[in-house]
Parts: sequence; structure tokens; C-alpha cells
Amino acid sequence: MRLGAAIFQPYQDPLGWLAAVKAKGYRAAYCPVSLDAPDDQVRAYRQAAERADIVIAEVGAWSNPLSPDAEERAAALRKCQQALDLAERIGALSAVNISGSRGTPWDGPHPANLTPETFEMIVETTRQIIDAVKPNRAVYALEAMPWMYPDSVDSYLALIQAIDRPACGAHFDPVNLINSPQRYYSNAAIIRDGVRRLAPYLRTCHAKDTLLSAQLTTHLSEVRPGLGYLDYAVFLRELDRLEADVPLMIEHLREEADYDDAAAHIRGVAKGLGIKL
Repeated sequence: MRLGAAIFQPYQDPLGWLAAVKAKGYRAAYCPVSLDAPDDQVRAYRQAAERADIVIAEVGAWSNPLSPDAEERAAALRKCQQALDLAERIGALSAVNISGSRGTPWDGPHPANLTPETFEMIVETTRQIIDAVKPNRAVYALEAMPWMYPDSVDSYLALIQAIDRPACGAHFDPVNLINSPQRYYSNAAIIRDGVRRLAPYLRTCHAKDTLLSAQLTTHLSEVRPGLGYLDYAVFLRELDRLEADVPLMIEHLREEADYDDAAAHIRGVAKGLGIKL
């Protein structure tokens, strides 16, 4: 397992990027170049990462391939294909996106999101993305969400099997699977089940936390690792059991100091378990 996060220090070249990553003690990183980066730049960063033993975990493909707007949907499809192509060329493990929403906002709930029709749309869209690129190494992975597929380990596996492409991988974000008090209080079991069953497809994970408040009716807030109820001891222990050296990427924090605090919490839990990050 490798810990990684966003880098705030500006860099102009691969050496500057590596210095910023290593200064934080990370062994994994988000993609350091833009989707339209020229081939020579992509190659330089890939070679630098390989020499320094830094794993580029993911290329963000954040967009809505299920948008009801035809132009937005087509642009999203192109972006996802471009992201997967970049992941393949730069040596990243995956291109990551959500499946998309049938309405707006692009990542929000909609009455049609959790329907058989949308399930089939996700299957077809993901096949289009993968078949256009035909990667040999990188995978395209969907991040679970509380109000769109995949919204559980069962629906995740059903999608992977239906998509039926070797380049369809898995990305595990347990916080996004916690959408009820029942799942909140049993998150350790969800983590164990998710890592075990998704293991053959698992490429990357996200690190954040979740906090249930007394605000009616049910209110779950995403918070910094260490400020919520997610069982990080179980999360780290299960990831450590995997044969693959899976990156655990901290996300969704605004300030560098918040990332430092999140990393300190995760490292503290790992140290207590005797796990190397």
C-alpha cells in the first residue's frame, strides 16, 4: 500500500514534481500533467516516476457521460477516453470517474440514476470508453457514489461483469458507500467485504472520512480522515493484505495543512498496526 495526495508546491518539470512528492513522504501521486500534455512531457514524467519508484495512481476523468444534454454527454465521453489514453501513456494505474447522473448537477442525485435503464447506459458508455482506447495496462474505474451506480459492492461487481472488459477495473472509496446509519455503524464490515470481493479488480482507493450528525432526517458529512467514524484500522489492515501495492489517495481537502493532518492520522494508524505506507 502506498499513501499519496494532492501536491500544493508548484513545479515546472519532473524533477520539481518528484521533489514535491517526496518532501511529503508520499510514494503515490495523482497525475502530474494535463489531459492535453504533449507526448514528450508525458514520457518524461513517466520515466521520472518509474526511476523514483513513485506510482501515478490515477488520471481524473471527472465528467458526466450520462448527461441529458447531448453536447455535454459527447464532451464527457471524449474526456473519459482522453483520460484513459493518458493513463496508459503515463503509466498511471487507472482513469477514474463516477458513472454520471441523468440530471444536474453532474454528480448529483436524480430519480432515474438507480434504474435498470441507467445501469445499461453505464455498461454501454464504459464499453465505448474502453474500446476506443484499448489500453494494455491502465484501467477505467468507476468511483462508487451514494446515489448512482455503483452504490454498493454488489452493484459494482454486477457492473464489472456486465461491462465485460479486462480494462474495467475497480476504485474503492468506502465513504461513498456509506449512505445510511446502518452502513455508517457497520462500515468496518463494508470495508472488509469491499476489499475482499473487489480485490481482483482493485487498482486505487480514496482516503477521506464520514461523520453522522443528529440533524434530521439523516445527515452524513464528508470530513478529514481522523475526524469521522470510518474504521481506518480495518481499512489499512485490509489493504495491507492485498498482493497488489494499492495507492491510498487522500482527496477533497482545501488546504495543504489539512492534507498534512490527514496524512499524519493515517500514518499514525498504520504505525500502530506495523504497516508501511
